[in-house]
Amino acid sequence: MYRVPRATANSSGGELRTEYTSETSVSETELPPVLGRVKWFDATRGFGFIISDDLEGDILLHFSVLREHGRRSVPEGALIECVPVRLERGLQAKKVLSIDLSSALPQQPRSSIPAAERADRKALSDAAGEFEVVEVKWFNRVRGYGFVNRIGAETEDVFVHMETVRQSHLGDLQPGQKLEARIAPSGKGLTATELRASGTSDF
Repeated sequence: MYRVPRATANSSGGELRTEYTSETSVSETELPPVLGRVKWFDATRGFGFIISDDLEGDILLHFSVLREHGRRSVPEGALIECVPVRLERGLQAKKVLSIDLSSALPQQPRSSIPAAERADRKALSDAAGEFEVVEVKWFNRVRGYGFVNRIGAETEDVFVHMETVRQSHLGDLQPGQKLEARIAPSGKGLTATELRASGTSDF
């Protein structure tokens, strides 16, 4: 049994959404195995397409045929050898024979912060001063933030975001721990834009 995507409108007439419907009653023609490249694959929607020089038209790739390879998705650019079938709606991969990830495009790491906040952090970084010694006041990994203080200015808290700690590869921060930080003024006070272990040079 094969499942193919079908665009349907919701009851309120809103935007189209993709549903999968079984296609067991329509005629199908199994074709010889072909080698193709993943054009794109949407892991959330559960399908994508392969393009092959041996066939005209994109080949639908549903996540169900990836299961026997221990996968639910494949990256763009990966080479897939599959057995395609020709259905009324077009070509679809009936079985995946092999997956070669050596030519796959590198996946960009996703940031845990929104694009607008990333832009704000870039602006803060540009406005930050040189590295200076600070001391951790407290940091809560669950809450995702904490504070450090400049040496000699313990009453002036400097905000530290979890993303900054993650990018510094420092692990968990402990009260009293000495670090070096680049600090910038923001609308909510001072913010540490970069962290590093105390005594680290810029060589």
